[in-house]
Amino acid sequence: MGPVQTLEARTISIPLRKPLAFSTRYVERREYTLVRVRTVDDVEGIGYCYCGNRAGHLVTAFVRELLRDHVIGVDPFAVETIWGAMARDAVLLGRTGAVVRAMSAIDVALWDVMGKVTGLPLHRLLGGPKTARVPCYASGGYYWDGVDPCRYVAEELEGYVSAGFTAVKIKVGRLSADEEIRRARAARKAIGPDVNLMMDANNAWPDAAAAIPAIQALAEVNPFWIEEPLMPDDRRGHAAIRRKVSVPIATGEIETTRWGFSELVQLEAVDMLQPDATVLGGITEFRKVAGIAAGRNIPLYPHWMHHLHTSLVASVPNAVMVEFFPDRSVLNLGDVLEEEIRAEHGTLPLPQDPGIGVRFDMKAIERFAVDRWE
Repeated sequence: MGPVQTLEARTISIPLRKPLAFSTRYVERREYTLVRVRTVDDVEGIGYCYCGNRAGHLVTAFVRELLRDHVIGVDPFAVETIWGAMARDAVLLGRTGAVVRAMSAIDVALWDVMGKVTGLPLHRLLGGPKTARVPCYASGGYYWDGVDPCRYVAEELEGYVSAGFTAVKIKVGRLSADEEIRRARAARKAIGPDVNLMMDANNAWPDAAAAIPAIQALAEVNPFWIEEPLMPDDRRGHAAIRRKVSVPIATGEIETTRWGFSELVQLEAVDMLQPDATVLGGITEFRKVAGIAAGRNIPLYPHWMHHLHTSLVASVPNAVMVEFFPDRSVLNLGDVLEEEIRAEHGTLPLPQDPGIGVRFDMKAIERFAVDRWE
């Protein structure tokens, strides 16, 4: 197997079908960085990450201008060596955020190459599968303009339950306390007592003192968890909340590297972790995070990107369930894929193609690209 010969990156910007809101942000489009790696033997791998709703070109620039030299000429199987070199070079420019997302996209592309060289789908390359299909929960419950929030969320969740989902998630934290309670009650009434109801605050509250009474009020509807009550770096605040409330606390979707997750675990700040391989440093670093969590018997519920995380949940012992978006109104990566993964009765099939199992539609990429492969 020869070394990596070329590494290219590209930014795509995909408008949402309709703008959406959650507690702290209003989103009209999503931007992604794609990474394409090719070996001297002409084996190609593709990786990707979500950049945010604007300025995705900054992530792409990190790939091209800072990190690429650590990959060219190196054996693509040497992911640990490559990861360490990238991390050391990036340390002055950002130990979280855009640069680590760029590292993640590169790392995913390398794992795609490894799968194609070995002829193995990612879940087998990682030691799985542990199950034939992967359980998933239906993620939605956003705030939309011009609708009654209680009626709309109830109708949406009823549709998920009718489709066979046994767990659903809604956003919380944007409305007044009274409005949030009414909306939460409507959600629970719509799904009944036996369906798990996750709640995602997206950093809604400024500190633990504000979050604790809000979460205690929401406990009335028996949430399966409250997600990201505070800003992600306020790890001690999350720990303080967890000590005071009965509702389980989940976070980690914006956390990066083994060191960030280690502190969450050491502070006993979480009941569940939500790592995202396209955010925290790639598949290579995801495995380390999973090991840290396993040492404390903490389950993993990976954050969105079900196209990739289905394979990880299928192969990681303490990973439980995939977050799944039933349509493209929220997560629109499917607009540039050849085929969208579909849930049946709250489960997802395992990709069987060698590599990560995510096939991009190059014509669709051309429609949404804001720059060239470079």
